[in-house]
Amino acid sequence: MSSSLPWIQSPDGFPHPSRSWDAASPAPGLLAAGGELSVSYLLAAYRQGIFPWFSAGQPILWWSPDPRMVLPVAEFRLHRSLRRVLQRFRATPGCELRIDSDFSAVIHACAQTPRAGQDGTWIVPAMVAAYEALHAAGHAHSVETWVDGRLVGGLYCVALGRAVFGESMFAHATDASKIALAALICLCRREGVQLIDCQQNTGHLASLGAREVERAQFLRHVDDARLQPACNWHFESVYWDELLSVTPAV
Repeated sequence: MSSSLPWIQSPDGFPHPSRSWDAASPAPGLLAAGGELSVSYLLAAYRQGIFPWFSAGQPILWWSPDPRMVLPVAEFRLHRSLRRVLQRFRATPGCELRIDSDFSAVIHACAQTPRAGQDGTWIVPAMVAAYEALHAAGHAHSVETWVDGRLVGGLYCVALGRAVFGESMFAHATDASKIALAALICLCRREGVQLIDCQQNTGHLASLGAREVERAQFLRHVDDARLQPACNWHFESVYWDELLSVTPAV
């Protein structure tokens, strides 16, 4: 870690995102270290397009990568296979999509579910507690896939106004996390959300329509969207029509 990395000591002490380490550095996108995972720090960070990401044994590290991976809501790619999955889910008794029914269970599952190519998790206990507090304050939400009364997949995100920041997802049944993401897309379309922040570039997200944009463009979006009225975090079965009746399969 470079000695020039700023160490923050208050929620208003974040450097401007443009000061994050560049592509030639050991950790592109790294902006600062220190502070705490309190609601005030998290809100101050997300308002500026900054997020925490660190492993056990490290200090709190704050990031603002350039470019930024985002999923434009209008560009979500509904593959034929997922369309069939959603149609079957919607028509099957006992299959439910819930919002904020059990946020704690979702974030714990995200932290505990093994992932291919990863040893351990960045969702350390301090992060779990921090986002549970952010959820209690009304700024973090879970989108949940339930089958016969059992939580089988889902995701959690941060929302400020109509700025939505995706965090992590999990699946304990085939396609359960994809169902939750598709539901989030439907909800965002109804609520006028333009982008879902994906933070990091992955092939899976790219296959669904996510792409990289310049950080400056992303920050302009956040500045505008976070000041808009908050979304209604609620889901009805008719919301599936936002995808199933409008978006052509690809």
